[in-house]
Amino acid sequence: MKKTNIGTEVVWAGERDYLAFGATQVPVVHSVSFGYDDMDEWYEVAIGNKKGHIYGRNTNPTVQAFEEKIRILEGAEAATSFSTGMAAISNTLSTFLYPGDRVVSIKDTYGGTNKIFTEFLPKQKVDVTLCETGNHEEIEDEIAKGCNVVYIESPTNPTVKITDIYRITKAAKKQNALVIVDNTFATPINQQPIKLGVDLVIHSATKFLGGHADALGGAVCGEKELVEAIYHYREINGATLDPMAAYLLLRGMKTLSLRINRQNENAMAIAKYLQTVDMVEAVFYPGLIDHPGHEIAKKQMSNFGGMLSFAVKGGVDTVRHLLPKLKYANRAANLGAVETIVGPSRTTSHVECTPEERAAMGIPEGLIRYSAGIEDIDDLIYDLKQAFDALPKES
Repeated sequence: MKKTNIGTEVVWAGERDYLAFGATQVPVVHSVSFGYDDMDEWYEVAIGNKKGHIYGRNTNPTVQAFEEKIRILEGAEAATSFSTGMAAISNTLSTFLYPGDRVVSIKDTYGGTNKIFTEFLPKQKVDVTLCETGNHEEIEDEIAKGCNVVYIESPTNPTVKITDIYRITKAAKKQNALVIVDNTFATPINQQPIKLGVDLVIHSATKFLGGHADALGGAVCGEKELVEAIYHYREINGATLDPMAAYLLLRGMKTLSLRINRQNENAMAIAKYLQTVDMVEAVFYPGLIDHPGHEIAKKQMSNFGGMLSFAVKGGVDTVRHLLPKLKYANRAANLGAVETIVGPSRTTSHVECTPEERAAMGIPEGLIRYSAGIEDIDDLIYDLKQAFDALPKES
């Protein structure tokens, strides 16, 4: 039987079993509880011996349709969902880390994730080692000392650095460590970490999966036994995905392939344009041949994503003048939407961190995160040009 391409799967995958009354779209089931006249059937559903639902904090038909779609797209055995991407990250780490355990990760993770590593896990007596992103020898050396979890984000937020997922996973398996990869920036259209040996893949579904900046959500995909453990932690701790949000995410995912392909093209063109701008000190995008992670990205990604960042001369003062002049970009703390979104890390990805903490992570105060939308590329480039041209001369 012919394998279905991912561009078709984003439209059809995971939905048929959840259609009702002849509808062609998955319904939004708002009911908090699900009733049973047969007490024995109710019990069998409650203990998981029979398919069904008993209470919305545990499962919901609309939510399960979303979970099934991302499971299929990532090529995983199972998937579960969360109210936000950070809930997915925190619940997953909390499921598998105990006092005395050790986690190895990289310095360049999303600001909220970094706070878990530097603030919350140490309070729980979990040893955390953060390595220089891209220094694979250092990461491998730390893993070889023994660890329980290896956590990778690739590409990273906001500096879009690349880690060799297969290489690090291979090192982690020698220590029987669990490997978790945040695949939010790449999406399953551009990268499928499970094929590289990873145990668990995390998404902030709020971003590219939903694609319309109108629904919060998170997801974790991977081996069935692992996902069931995460689900159990989540059902008790309560970070449940709302069914209306699940519906919006499902609807957004139907155009995921189209959107990502366009955003890939736009981001590459914008990155190349920014390299020609005098006011730009550096451009960070793995699709550029001079990006330090370009060759690794070529190996493990099918394309380079819709996210880039760039540092401007003049730092924060230039950012203050430049961003308000953009006509086709929302200045907001989000990414992955159909509209272009821009913002400095100090108010977006790493707002939780101090300037000193951002500096230690290699994030200059003049760094601008740019989430390419699906607009016409000529308009986006012209918009950037006119904004740079309008900068005060003293900048």
